[in-house]
Amino acid sequence: MLSNHLILPFSNVSLQCFMNSILQCLSNTHDLRDYCLRNTHRTDLNNNCRAKAPLMEEFAKLTQSLWTSASSEAISPSDFKMQIQKYAPRFVGYNQQDAQEFLRFLLDGLHNEVNRVTVKPRSSMEDFDHLSDDEKGKRMWNKYLESEDSKIVDLFVGQLKSSLTCTECGFCSTVFDPFWDLSLPIAKTSGEVSLMDCLRLFTKEDVLDGNERPTCHRCKTRRKCTKKFIIQKFPKILVLHLKRFSECRVRTSKLSTFVNFPLKELDLREFASDNSVNAVYNLYAVSNHTGTSLGGHYTAYCRNPCIGEWYTYNDSRVSPMSSSQVRSSDAYVLLGINQPFAAVELNLGQGLHAWRTMGLYPRPNTYRK
Repeated sequence: MLSNHLILPFSNVSLQCFMNSILQCLSNTHDLRDYCLRNTHRTDLNNNCRAKAPLMEEFAKLTQSLWTSASSEAISPSDFKMQIQKYAPRFVGYNQQDAQEFLRFLLDGLHNEVNRVTVKPRSSMEDFDHLSDDEKGKRMWNKYLESEDSKIVDLFVGQLKSSLTCTECGFCSTVFDPFWDLSLPIAKTSGEVSLMDCLRLFTKEDVLDGNERPTCHRCKTRRKCTKKFIIQKFPKILVLHLKRFSECRVRTSKLSTFVNFPLKELDLREFASDNSVNAVYNLYAVSNHTGTSLGGHYTAYCRNPCIGEWYTYNDSRVSPMSSSQVRSSDAYVLLGINQPFAAVELNLGQGLHAWRTMGLYPRPNTYRK
């Protein structure tokens, strides 16, 4: 355990609050931080990116600055911002944007630069329908890894099973798709709901009828069907997006419903396939949105993996907080790990000596905007 960690913010020079919030969440993601601190990412940079100043390299430098800087001053992420703007021009400028969308673009960009697959196989249609759902899911996952295989995928990508059942003949077809996060509908427009309520609403059986009727493979015609989601494979890092914003005719509205969630032992086995494992998560980071759909501000609450304490990151300001304050009606993106906190801290402790011999002195974080 480290006793003298500095919790650093970003400066307010160039980074919008939605970026700040997500970067703080990712910098407290234990395995991703290790990947950067140990420079392991450099061995994974694919050939297409070696000649450039890649996004992954700037992200790693930023992470290293947060955890190893000898100064207590806020960190400037201007070089990183330049790279993310090259990768995703939608983030050019200073307009407020959606934190969840930024997270998706960032992870996609990092993955593309450290993808272990440099030559992707030609797409081919394979018939897995004769296999059991379990075997079909495994085959589809392996097929996905033939094209998309990186440390980012190792950490953040899971697999979702979608079942479509014909109400006439009972035929059930299944599709398996990778997911980077789960966007959860909020079960109530006011008051309080639990995160489990939102997950149940996400996975509940829906009836597809009328214009939504799909074609039944057995009946060979459009039929009324039921559709249901199940989590086939859980990622190591689970990202849950609470759908607080919705389009209502001429404008976007925001739900400020309080969503209650456990910080430890979020048990998701209720939503898992029979053979799924690692379905219990501990929360370690929250990206919050305060305000309305017309304007607002993003902050982050993160549990420091070295000292086990929670901190609030608000632009260039960082302060300790009680774990009892983490739950709020502003929670927007939640990050959880399916490895117990104690194990994370043990792994970190085992790596400290190696880091110190490399001149690294890991510490929690802050940026200048």
